Parts: sequence; C-alpha cells; structure tokens
Amino acid sequence: MKRLLPCLLLLLVACLPAFAQGQFKVLVVAIPNQYHHDYTVVAKPQFERMSKQHGFDLDWAWNNSAFDGDLSRYAAIVLLNTPGDALQKPQRGKLEAYVRGGGGIVAVHRALIFNPPGDWPWFETLIGRSFRIHPMVQTATVRVRDPAFPATFGLPSRWIWSDEWYEFGEPLLPGLRTVLSVDETSYDPTRIWPGQVARGMGAEHPVAWYHAYDGGRVFVTALGHPPAAYDDRVYLDHLYGGIWWAATGKGIDPATGSE
Repeated sequence: MKRLLPCLLLLLVACLPAFAQGQFKVLVVAIPNQYHHDYTVVAKPQFERMSKQHGFDLDWAWNNSAFDGDLSRYAAIVLLNTPGDALQKPQRGKLEAYVRGGGGIVAVHRALIFNPPGDWPWFETLIGRSFRIHPMVQTATVRVRDPAFPATFGLPSRWIWSDEWYEFGEPLLPGLRTVLSVDETSYDPTRIWPGQVARGMGAEHPVAWYHAYDGGRVFVTALGHPPAAYDDRVYLDHLYGGIWWAATGKGIDPATGSE
C-alpha cells in the first residue's frame, strides 16, 4: 500500500488542471477613459471573486490588445465601460467574426456610447439602441420587466438604484427584450448641466435588454456608472445573470414565458 501512495499522488496532481478548469471562459475588457476610470480598481477584484464563486475562468484586459488574440476561446466578452470605438479596424473585424461564430457579448454602461455615431453600424446595431444623453446621477426606481431572464433573478421587482439614466433612440432592430426599465416619475430627467437638454423617454424607458444578433447572444445594461456599484451584491448578481446567459444561452425560466 505504501508503494502505491506515491503513484496515487502523482495521478491526482496530473488530474488537477482538469478539475480546476472552469465551466466556461470570460474576457473582461475594462479600458479606463475620461469619465470612467475609478471603477476599475473596485471591479477587478469583484469579478475575480465572481469567477471563483461561480466556477468560470476569467481573463482581464486593460487595453484593446486582447482583440489581437484568439477570441474563440471565450464563451463571452464583457465590454465593461469600454465602447466599440476603443477598437481598431482589424480588431473590429475580429469581434464581428467572434459574434458570428456564436460568441456572447455583455455591454455595460459606457460601452453603449459610440463616437462618432455611424462609424461602425454593426456595433451600434449589436447594442440595439443609440445613446442620446443622460441627466446627472440620481436615485430612481428600477422595475423588473422580464422576471424570466437570469439578470433579474437576484433583484426585487422594484429596486432603488442611483446611476446615470441614459436616454436612447428607437430600437435599431426588432427583437430587443427589455429586462429592466426606470420609472421616470421617481427622478428628474431634465436635471442636467447648463447648456444641455434632456427630456426623458416617457413611460417606456429601458435600461437593460437582451437579444440574438448575427449568430451570437447580446446582453446590454446601461447601469454601472458609480464605482461603488461594483461592490454591490445585487448589481453584481445582475451582471452575472447576463454573463451566464451570454456565455451559455442558459438560465431563462420557461415557466414565465420569456422566450
């Protein structure tokens, strides 16, 4: 028996990488920019904790060089406050090919704004709506619109949240499924800086949605401006629900008739 123990230990060590491998792999791209930089210090350790909690592998990128490599190894790519205009033309082509190959995209907050508009129509259509403007950060009531979608599973039906409430134009394509909306009666949509005008969107003001696009899965959330958001358990549950679905296509509750 004593002679067998070393052999058993060697076999166990050899198998460890297989046991340690996550259920899928995610790339988070968090490129600091003028108005969104402090969040990265908070977000990175929380995403690392999330990956350990849920058993997936995580790569973190501070710049766009990640798009020069092989994207096919990722089940989902999270554009964390990172807009499409941060990518160079060849990198844009690689992202398009990734989505057409069935890859998942999670677009968070600043990723929804593309400058200049019209420069990459494919990406703007991937987001699904065009950003118009946002008022100052305010507290408001967020309502769950699709309780069957996993990005809502950890949320109450009415949720008090403080953020930049992005305004959008009409959908750029059919099939967008609204996950969350904000109640404009709970904040002042016109509270904005001098020289700018915001009017709100009215009764239908989506702040998170999902859809199938060009062969891939896309989850979009406009929430995520305050750095403190990335320390908030409910918000992180919201993000992970979207990541899980984008990576696997799983999690939608058929009992509620979402699909």
